[in-house]
Amino acid sequence: MNLELEGKVALVTGGSRGLGRAIALKLAEEGCGLAICARGEQDLAEVADEVRGMGRPVYYHPLDVTEDQGIDAFVEQAARQLGRLDILVNNVGGNRRVAFADSKDRDWQEILDINFHSHVRFSRAVIPHLRRHSSGVILFIASIFGREAGGPGLSIYNTTKSALISLAKIMALELAPEGIRVNSIAPGSIRFPGGSWDRRCQDDPESMAEFIRANLPLGRFGTAEELADVVTFLASPRASLVTGACVNADGGQSRSLI
Repeated sequence: MNLELEGKVALVTGGSRGLGRAIALKLAEEGCGLAICARGEQDLAEVADEVRGMGRPVYYHPLDVTEDQGIDAFVEQAARQLGRLDILVNNVGGNRRVAFADSKDRDWQEILDINFHSHVRFSRAVIPHLRRHSSGVILFIASIFGREAGGPGLSIYNTTKSALISLAKIMALELAPEGIRVNSIAPGSIRFPGGSWDRRCQDDPESMAEFIRANLPLGRFGTAEELADVVTFLASPRASLVTGACVNADGGQSRSLI
């Protein structure tokens, strides 16, 4: 299927490794120019080289997305360097596992800044560019634990991911008249080199084998490339009727009925 992404420009936050890297490379494979940011310059440069190797234009810059003063400048420079912006993939995120009663304000603030506020700020900065051609796509990488309980110790993570799903829904309603689609994606347990699931599998393979049996109906973890396929489809005109949705990409792991 031709996803009709040739010549589009996508901005991917946290685009240097893991899910963000896979998403950026898949979008480039389908014809997009890329703007990518993350904290680590070396990893960003390596992804940028891969994108250039596909013959696609790329702009990258190391950026701490929790510091709002750099976001507007990055978006403006990306649009200037690449000529336009069509797609925003809000991918960056993190976690802090702590019992609610033991959590501190700084725990909440730090995870809210990376999981929620950065997504808000990037979206606000990108919307004027999408309005210029009355089209565009904004995507939020949430989690199945934004749709259902994630378990003890995950009050902060759960809250921020639920907030992203809610935000995407309301933004979709507000921006639909302008031709801009907004969706969220809820990944399940995704394993990629260097990620938390990968480390757990290496450190305690027996426990992880039991986790797979109990929680993953497909009998395996998802891959970053599989998630990137879902994101790329939703970013494309082929998903033109899909807005305001939260799409699971979890291999049947979640237990929510909606």
